[in-house]
Amino acid sequence: MTDNLVKKLILFDLDSTLADCEVIDEIAKFAGVESEIKKITNEAMKGNINFEESLRRRVRLLKGIPVEKLNKFAETIPVMNGAPELILELKKQGYVTAVVSGGFDFGAEHVKKVLGLDYSYANTLLSENGILTGEVIGPVMSETAKGDILEKIAANENISLKNTVVVGDGANDISMFEKAGFKIAFCAKEILRSKADICIDKKDLKEILNHIN
Repeated sequence: MTDNLVKKLILFDLDSTLADCEVIDEIAKFAGVESEIKKITNEAMKGNINFEESLRRRVRLLKGIPVEKLNKFAETIPVMNGAPELILELKKQGYVTAVVSGGFDFGAEHVKKVLGLDYSYANTLLSENGILTGEVIGPVMSETAKGDILEKIAANENISLKNTVVVGDGANDISMFEKAGFKIAFCAKEILRSKADICIDKKDLKEILNHIN
């Protein structure tokens, strides 16, 4: 991973990886269903519930939230400690940078903009008359979606999968871990740690630079 002449790709999860929060847990506060959603999120992250099923169950609980609240919240999403410095250095090294989230596009797009990433993939919460319907659509619904998106970006950029790096923390990152050249578990659940090349437990994304330079 040290040859700067080789084009490389790094793909990040969003929640608790590039963003220092679980976005769906935060917006659950608007509907007063935080504890119910957190419980489902935790089970999904451990791999105890199928991801798509868990996502649809959580999104149903968000029905009735005004879209305006989500847009305002997006502006407050905190990026993870060390993220700006890491992305700046990766760009100097010629990396294509991307975020893929089983969460929602308003959050992923905000983080993409703040950090200056090249790609963003996430799902869309459906609304009617400015109010969430409790339904979701998008490219990151299935168990294999993140792996498929890694392949898609790599092909688009003409980058070999052996020159790809992925960073994540939970069960729905497994598919991209199975296809990437180098896999980093960041403050991760046990189910993902066992599939990683390295595990970083310090909550500072700059630590990644110690392993890919």
